[in-house]
Amino acid sequence: MAERDNGATSAAKATTLRGIRRWSTLPGIRRWSAAGSAKARSPWTRGRVLAALAVLSAVLLAFHRLVPNSPGRLGSLWESFLPWSGLVIVALLGLALLRRSALALVALLLPVAAWTYLFGGLLLPGVHPGAKPGAHDLVAVQHNASDENTDPADTARALADAGPDLIGLEELIPPALAVYEETLAPRYPHHTVVGTVGLWSKHPLTDVQELDIKPAGITEPWNRGLRAVVHTPHREVAVYVAHLPSIRVRATGLASSWRDESAGRLGKAIAAEKLRTVILLGDLNSTVDDRGLAPLTSQLNVPARGFAFSFPAAFPLARIDQIMARSAAVGPLRTLPRTGSDHLPVIARITLG
Repeated sequence: MAERDNGATSAAKATTLRGIRRWSTLPGIRRWSAAGSAKARSPWTRGRVLAALAVLSAVLLAFHRLVPNSPGRLGSLWESFLPWSGLVIVALLGLALLRRSALALVALLLPVAAWTYLFGGLLLPGVHPGAKPGAHDLVAVQHNASDENTDPADTARALADAGPDLIGLEELIPPALAVYEETLAPRYPHHTVVGTVGLWSKHPLTDVQELDIKPAGITEPWNRGLRAVVHTPHREVAVYVAHLPSIRVRATGLASSWRDESAGRLGKAIAAEKLRTVILLGDLNSTVDDRGLAPLTSQLNVPARGFAFSFPAAFPLARIDQIMARSAAVGPLRTLPRTGSDHLPVIARITLG
C-alpha cells in the first residue's frame, strides 16, 4: 500500500512540473519574465536609496542655512564641519560604483557641484604669505599659544621666523607672557597686551583699547579682547585681537550661547569702528561657515584660499583660528608647524584695498 502511495505522489509531482514548464513557455509569460529580469539588472533602476542620499546631501550643503538651529544648535554643529561633507560624497561614490548604479552616479553630480561651489575656491593656488610682500601688503599670524604651553620661547621664535608684520596671541598668562615679550622684542618693538590677548607689530601702535566682549553669564574676571591702531607705511589700520568663549559638543547638541553672544558684541564694536580698514585676528572658536559668527562674517572678508585647519593640533579638524579684514583682501591662509600649543598657528597675506 505504501509503495503504491509513493508512486502516485511521484506521478503527481511530475505532472505538476510538466504543467509549470508548459505554462512558463507561453509567449506572454516568457516576455514578462525577461522584461522583469532586464529591469532588475538596469543600472538606471539600481541604487535608488543611494541616489536619494546624494540629493539629500546636496540639499544640506546648498541650503545649510535652512537647517534649524534648535534644538541643540544643530545648524551650527553641521556648519562647523561642513567641509568634511566631502567624505560623505566620496563614500556614496564608492557605494554607487560597487552597486553599478548609473542613477546614483548622476545624482552625485548635485552634491559635488554644491561642495565645489562652497569650497572649491579654497583649493586654488594663490600668492604665498611668505613671498615678498607688495607695497600695500601686510602679513599676519594668528595663534592661540595655549596657557599650557611648556616652551613659550620656542613658540615665539617659530612665529617670528615666519616674518609677519603682525602677530596676534591668545591665552597669555604669567610667567609665559614675560617670555613672549622678551623673545619677540628684537624684531617686534611694538606690542600691547590686554587681559590674556596680545598684539605684536613691526609698526607703531596707538590708541589701544580694551574690548568688552564678555558674555553676561560669565561672572568671574574675563578679558579677551583688544583694539589698537597700527600705523603702517600705507595707512592706519584698526587691528582687533579676540578670543571668544569655547563651545562644547554634548549629547543635547552644541553649547555655544556664550560664543554667539560674544561674537555679537565683537561685531557691534567692529561695525562702530571709524577707521576704514580693519583686521581681526582671533581664536573665534568657530569656523567661518558657522552662523554663530554671522555678526563678523557679514561685514568682514574671509580668506578665499586655503583650508588651514588649526584645531586640534594633533589632528586638525576645523579652522577656528581666523584672520578677517574689512577694506582689505585676505590672501591664502596656511598653517605653520606645530608649536607647544594645542592649536596650529595660521598665517595670511593681507592686501590693503
